[in-house]
Amino acid sequence: MKNIIERAMAQAAKDLWRKYPVLTITGPRQSGKTTLARELFPSAEYVNLEIPDVRDQAMRDARSFIERHPAPVVFDEIQRVPMLLSYIQAKVDETQNTSCYVLTGSHQPSLQAAIAQSLAGRTGILELLPLSIAELTAANKKTERDHLIFNGFMPRLYSSGLDASHLYSDYFKTYIERDLRQLANLRHIRQFELFIRLMAGRVAQVLNVDSLANDTGVSSGTIREWLSLLEASYIIKLLPPYYRNFGKRFIKSPKIYFVETGLVSYLLGIKEIKQVAIHPLIGNLFENMVIMDAFKKRLNAGNDGDLYFMRTNHGVEVDLVEEVNGKLDLYEIKPGATFHDEMARNLRAIENSLKGEIGRKTVVYAGTNTIVNEVEYLNYAEL
Repeated sequence: MKNIIERAMAQAAKDLWRKYPVLTITGPRQSGKTTLARELFPSAEYVNLEIPDVRDQAMRDARSFIERHPAPVVFDEIQRVPMLLSYIQAKVDETQNTSCYVLTGSHQPSLQAAIAQSLAGRTGILELLPLSIAELTAANKKTERDHLIFNGFMPRLYSSGLDASHLYSDYFKTYIERDLRQLANLRHIRQFELFIRLMAGRVAQVLNVDSLANDTGVSSGTIREWLSLLEASYIIKLLPPYYRNFGKRFIKSPKIYFVETGLVSYLLGIKEIKQVAIHPLIGNLFENMVIMDAFKKRLNAGNDGDLYFMRTNHGVEVDLVEEVNGKLDLYEIKPGATFHDEMARNLRAIENSLKGEIGRKTVVYAGTNTIVNEVEYLNYAEL
C-alpha cells in the first residue's frame, strides 16, 4: 500500500494485542481501522464481513466459520455479524491464549453492547478517529489552519489525493442512504438532513434541543433520538460541561462538535479553502478542529477521552477543561495568529471564581508559542 500515514495509536494497539486474546478497534467509517489492523498484524488472516457472501457464510453457520478462520485473524466490520462474538468468546476461553483476534467495527453502541455481553474482560478496546494534526505533521503533510479545516482529516484524502468536496459529499450520502438504514428505521429523511445541516450551523455552540426541534419541525423527543444516531455513527461529538462541586453557577448542557471538520465545512457550503478565513463561523470551525484533536491525542495513547468545557450562568466560558491530578487544566481556543493578552480574559475570569482548583492555563491559537502572565500561548499544532 502506498502513502500510508503512520498512526499514533500503533503502540497502544500492539500493547493491548500482547495482553488480551481480542483487540477491538472502533471508530467512524474511513478513519483507517482496517489499514491499521492489516499494517500492524500482517501475519493475521484478513476477513471482511462487509462482503455479502462472506457475511452470509458467517450468519448461516458461525461455529464452522470460526473453525475455518483460526487465529490469528482480523474480522473487519464485526458489527455486521455480532453473533460471532459468542463463538469467539468460547474459542478464547478454550485456548487461553493472547493475540488471537482483531475486531474492527463502527456503530458504537450496538458494538459496545455486544462486546460487553460476550467479551467482557477478554478484549482491549481502542477508538480510532481520523488523522490527527501530529500524524499529518510527522508525515510532512500540510497543516495550515484553513487547509485542515476545509480538507479535514480522512486518511484517504492524504493517501489518494481525493477532492475534499467530492469525498464529503459521497460520505454524507453513504451515511444517509446506508448507515442510517442499519441503525434505525428513519421516517423523516428530509427533516433529518435539514437537522444535520442545522447542527453544522450550531457547531461549537451549546446544545438547545427545543430550538432544533422548532427549526426542524419535529418533536424534542425526535431530536434527542437523532442526536443519539449522530453520536452512534461518529458524525458528532457532544462535549459535556464540567460542573462538579460548583453548584448552580455553571450550565449543564453539552456543546456540539463534528468528528470530522471537513464534513462540517461541506455541510456549511464552504467550497474553497479561501472561504474558510472569511466565514462567519471561522472561530467555531477552528474550535471544532482543536477540540477533536485533543480527543485524538488521548485516544491514540489508549486513554479515555474525558474532556469537558465550562460555562457560567453569566456567560463566561472556557472552551476545554481537563482534570489532571486533582486540578483543572483550562484551554481557551482562538483562531487568530496575532497574540494579545485579551485572549486569556475568560481563563482569568474563571480562575478568579475557582480559586485553588486551577492548574495549567493555556490559550490555543494560530500563532507562535509564548508565555505571558502565567498563561501559555500554544500553537494548535503543538497541543
